[in-house]
Amino acid sequence: MTAGRTRVDPHVKVLDERVVDRARESGIDTLVYAPHFTRLSEIRDRAERYSTDEVTVVPAREVFTGDWGNRRHLLAVGLSDPVPDFITFEAALAEFERQGAAVLVPHPEFMNVSLTRAEVSAYRDRIDAVETYNAKLFEYQNDRGTRIAEAFDLPAFGSSYAHLRGTIGAAWTEFEGDVRGEAALVEALKEGSARSVVKHTDPATRLRRLAEFAHLGYENSYGKLDRLFLSGMEATHPRHIAYDGRFDDVAVY
Repeated sequence: MTAGRTRVDPHVKVLDERVVDRARESGIDTLVYAPHFTRLSEIRDRAERYSTDEVTVVPAREVFTGDWGNRRHLLAVGLSDPVPDFITFEAALAEFERQGAAVLVPHPEFMNVSLTRAEVSAYRDRIDAVETYNAKLFEYQNDRGTRIAEAFDLPAFGSSYAHLRGTIGAAWTEFEGDVRGEAALVEALKEGSARSVVKHTDPATRLRRLAEFAHLGYENSYGKLDRLFLSGMEATHPRHIAYDGRFDDVAVY
């Protein structure tokens, strides 16, 4: 932690010793780990395993609300109970609120997976922050997030959104004060604590962005095919036995 400030990368998809080492070398104090299609219990176990004295790993969930053709991603930090993917948007928000989680909007208006400007406007009283810088996205895409946050007077955050280890350290959110640990971070997010978004724009970072987009192409081709047809029911499917039928009435599949 730098003098009186805490560097947080609020959204990463990868986690191992090399990721934590890279975060430490970049001066990042906290990584928020939110992999796709992974149950909260597994995320928590992995976050605890890789947390160190220098880098705290906070578990989170990026929940896919809606169906594959009309899905909206929400990032929830501070969940105490599991929330599946593929439930209605309203049901996900209600569950986040019941648990007192911070609700973040990642990559607004990106492709067909993100909240639109109109949706952020409609739900702004239930949103704690909007992503204004995502190291995976190009400037014109990040500019949309900035305009949305400013239009509705919502706090900003920036993240590496790292799906690849090399992207760790490309961007972070720097909070005033000590917000290390899950409870402190959730409080800072929900209270709109003072912060700034820090980003790198050097040639190496721009090259990593292209690598991330290539990885995105894989995810949306073979990766999606595998999830839809080859691997069977997702671990975070609302009708999975792990959820004991609690979300059957709000499941979209």
